[in-house]
Amino acid sequence: MSTFMKLTRLGIAAGASVFLFASGCQLPQTETTNENPIVIGTSSRLTGLDPAGVYDNGSWAVFNNIYQSLLSFEPGSPVPKPDAAESCKFTGPTLTTYQCKIRDGIKFSNGNRLTARAVKWSFDRILRIRDPLGPAPLFANLVSVEAQGSLVTFHLATADATWPSKIATGAGSIVDPAEFPPNRLRAEKSTSGSGPYVLSSYKEGHSITLEPNTAYKGAVSTRGVAVEVRYFDTSQGVEEAWDARTVDIAYAGLPAATLAEIGPGDEDVRLSVGGSAETHYLVLNLKSPDNPLGNVAARRAVAALVDRGHLAGEVFKHTVTPLYSIVPQGVAGHSTAFFDRYPEADPAYAKRRLRSAGITTPVRIKLGHQGGIAAVEASELKQQFEKDGLFRVEIVEESDFTTYQKRCLKGEFDIHLYQWVPDFPDADTFVQPLVGAGNVLGNGYTSTEVDHVIRDTQRFTDRGKAMKPFRSIQDTIAKDAPLIPVWHKQRQVVTRSAVLGGHRLAEDAVWRLWELRWL
Repeated sequence: MSTFMKLTRLGIAAGASVFLFASGCQLPQTETTNENPIVIGTSSRLTGLDPAGVYDNGSWAVFNNIYQSLLSFEPGSPVPKPDAAESCKFTGPTLTTYQCKIRDGIKFSNGNRLTARAVKWSFDRILRIRDPLGPAPLFANLVSVEAQGSLVTFHLATADATWPSKIATGAGSIVDPAEFPPNRLRAEKSTSGSGPYVLSSYKEGHSITLEPNTAYKGAVSTRGVAVEVRYFDTSQGVEEAWDARTVDIAYAGLPAATLAEIGPGDEDVRLSVGGSAETHYLVLNLKSPDNPLGNVAARRAVAALVDRGHLAGEVFKHTVTPLYSIVPQGVAGHSTAFFDRYPEADPAYAKRRLRSAGITTPVRIKLGHQGGIAAVEASELKQQFEKDGLFRVEIVEESDFTTYQKRCLKGEFDIHLYQWVPDFPDADTFVQPLVGAGNVLGNGYTSTEVDHVIRDTQRFTDRGKAMKPFRSIQDTIAKDAPLIPVWHKQRQVVTRSAVLGGHRLAEDAVWRLWELRWL
């Protein structure tokens, strides 16, 4: 869901107790003479306000501001620090029990107290509701949550050194039990959180306005200014708003050709470029027995037909980089598993794979995608797959993001285009949610071998020791080909010269809106 913070080793000895302590902060006022909200235009939509029902970058970007998690990330740091918590630690060397003490005096914006019970309520309802579009797969290792006084304790099925990072994400957003029902999603288009911002107005599918939360207590030490986020269906919509000067920041929206033309000589424009922000894959449907891609030979043929260099250059104007493994370049543990196993754009190789498996050509498949630039990418992929008559591709477009997600999970496409933004700075975020047991893709892929190695990676507090098993997982995924990495790109945020702090939105997947201000 989730620019990628630069990964470094945690540097914590195995078996040691890890303590995270907070310093209490209430927000000082940011001085500004401009009282208008800073307007962000984006095609990365907010799909809902209930943390139990969404697992996407557009929603979590807002959650980082209106809700609090027990822990949160500072820019560039791989280790989360206390936010709603006063302190957190593993209580023993097995890494299966994690305990946090709640910071005293935190209130939701409706005046209700944030307590350990509210934390337990928030996690319990995610696991109880298990919405197909929600973040429950991220907490697959969670057995139970216990609340006693100011302490909340998480009991895990197996060791997981990445647990602190997982609860620091939007999935760890703490909600008010008085507003959020225990067994179903909340339908209201309003919410009371305890984050640095409060929700001022929300027009579903169009815009959301946030005001600084004057009562906030947590890790953030700066009070921001009012922010309005306007949502657009496509990157072309963001570009039109930018050209009309109705938005001050363009985030995850401007077309590749427009971004490629921005230069250092543009006096009124600031372009901020972060690290690897998102990865794009082709997800292959393994569900139904008569599915043509249920045969691994057909999936390997698809993998050998993709021409990543052509996509990067011709479709995306060199604003993206070819990707050859599920873990992208720049993330510790990355490999080039697909490059090592498959040729690039090789119909002869693909033909041999299909023929050896007795698969009749052309293989008929449906390719699903969303609108905008994805339509251009899908058209190019169709041409690549249909070379030498090996596949016959029917392209299916679904413009609505939530509907697209649901159709993908139902298995309506044989292949669909999929974007992934990292949840936290560790290779685990590209592995466990995507190919582990109960993964978010729901494409029918399971592997006891992969699940076993994932558990192996999670037992190391020294994350450097997890690199070898991570590469083993990538080799297995290249061999099984349940999804095919295509490209990844850096996060690029464009701001008007009158806006400061826009570079903070490019650093990683967290929207630190409180860093924005007028010049």
